[in-house]
Amino acid sequence: MQESRSHQWMRIATLALLVALRGGVAALAEERAPQNATQPAPASGSAQSDADVVGTIDRLIATAWKDAEVSPSDMATDAEWCRRVYLDLVGRIPSLEELQQFAADKAKERRTKLVDRLLESDDYIYHQASVWTVMLIGRTGGTEPRTLVSRDGMQKYLRDSLAANKPYDVMVRELITATGVNKPGEEGFNGAVNFLLDNLDADGVQATAKTSRLFLGLQVQCTQCHNHPFNEWKQNQFWGMNAFFRQTRPLRTREGNDILSVQLVDEDFPGQDRPPRDSIGADGQVHDAVKEAAIYYDTREATLIAAFPTFVDGTEIGHSGYVTDVNRRQELSRLVIESEYLAPAIVNRIWSQYLGYGFTRPVDDMGPHNPASHPELLEFLAVQFQAHGYDLKRLARWVVLSRPYGLSSRGGKGNAVDDPTSGETPLFSRFYLRQMTAEQLYESLLVATAADKATGSNFDERQRVKQQWLAQFTVEFGTDENEEANTFNGTIPQALMMMNGALMRDATACKPGTFLHETATGKLDDDKKVEQLYLAALSRRPKGNEVALASKLLAARKGNVPAAMEDIWWVLLNSNEFILVH
Repeated sequence: MQESRSHQWMRIATLALLVALRGGVAALAEERAPQNATQPAPASGSAQSDADVVGTIDRLIATAWKDAEVSPSDMATDAEWCRRVYLDLVGRIPSLEELQQFAADKAKERRTKLVDRLLESDDYIYHQASVWTVMLIGRTGGTEPRTLVSRDGMQKYLRDSLAANKPYDVMVRELITATGVNKPGEEGFNGAVNFLLDNLDADGVQATAKTSRLFLGLQVQCTQCHNHPFNEWKQNQFWGMNAFFRQTRPLRTREGNDILSVQLVDEDFPGQDRPPRDSIGADGQVHDAVKEAAIYYDTREATLIAAFPTFVDGTEIGHSGYVTDVNRRQELSRLVIESEYLAPAIVNRIWSQYLGYGFTRPVDDMGPHNPASHPELLEFLAVQFQAHGYDLKRLARWVVLSRPYGLSSRGGKGNAVDDPTSGETPLFSRFYLRQMTAEQLYESLLVATAADKATGSNFDERQRVKQQWLAQFTVEFGTDENEEANTFNGTIPQALMMMNGALMRDATACKPGTFLHETATGKLDDDKKVEQLYLAALSRRPKGNEVALASKLLAARKGNVPAAMEDIWWVLLNSNEFILVH
């Protein structure tokens, strides 16, 4: 009977601790902070110093606050900001040692120093390569049987590009024009081909839509069948863009039914109606049909229209299907890179990546029909991004060192109207809470628990296990629009996976080699052990009521400290506060 009451106490205390943690997260949206003065923005054009660019971001955002009559939140604490910037730049929470190292740094520029160190780390390369892989080929690209895509090849290309800090315009050109073999280690390997291999259906429809959406911020996919009902994009613009991809062909190398590798090549395009290369016209003259290699589409009026490579701004290139006359993808990449849409599109995406919302919603639907929330800032950053050589690291650095990124996620009466979740235009007067991505969640669990170290597995084995775990998100949470969910948003299947999955069992088991075992069996007193767990999971110390609840759990376990620590650890890792970027 006594044992039963102890377990009952333990369950009650565990649930109370979980409730307390969730209540703490809810409170993040209920406080306020003073307003800061604004200054006029300097003129943009030539490359400005990093400090000036960050200063202009702050001033333009503050002007918008003043216009909207909102007061920004206080700045985030160092610990909050440290956890946030680790998650955003390197895809995981800081380890306890990294958090303590940052806290011990008393230098005035410690935040800048940390950002620069993270941007130069291997973790930055791996995390950003993961982000771009999902963006380019989704979470399933290269994972299906008999796929044309090598996920390893895509990731290797991205890692190499990010390690070299390759300019963004160069990356875009390489992705659009890539030829070569998809798999690492194969002769003629070029991992960039995997972007188009994943999107190159028979008519290049997906390649057309995704290239326009990712690199230009233009959603033209609806115009495949008809003129867009809500914006200015027309059906002929879709098929004009589509015609750029018609010289592209994947060549498979097989062994039986298995695809060993795929080579993407450029080849002459004879036109969709496939006429003979040389034919006699009605005038008796020999005509080279490939010189006018058209594709055709039907309008809603059942009229068959011929289309030739024409950029979305109306720029037309030669009609020839001969690669030696006109390499259509090369021409497309030139037009994309020269386009007025390229820089704003990536600035909008990067801003959204780090601040939760872009200047437009959706982030990849830009244009007069969907004006930006902060047009002057968007234009300024796009100009500076170009002036600084399309430097993605520098763009990320500007954003995460800006004032809006450094604000607390706690809102208040002064900025209660700044609530994008209710459909309002984001004012960035506080840091918006958001869920970790699946990748951030996985890596954060490993960092917090050191569960993978306890197994002694090597890098390849850890990557295999990681892909298996991430695959659950695709299976369980994919959408019907060829898109894949990439957030852990607390659905019932996700919650069950977190509470009872194999990763969580390993993470919360007090096994030798894990952080939990080291803490639970160490020489610290019990209160300090609890504090270590809070710092490792949440980057903060426990509050008074949380200390009291932890004490009740320890009492219920009758001196079995490792068992009590397992309970507390399980609660912390399953709390909303752990899975949120805040």
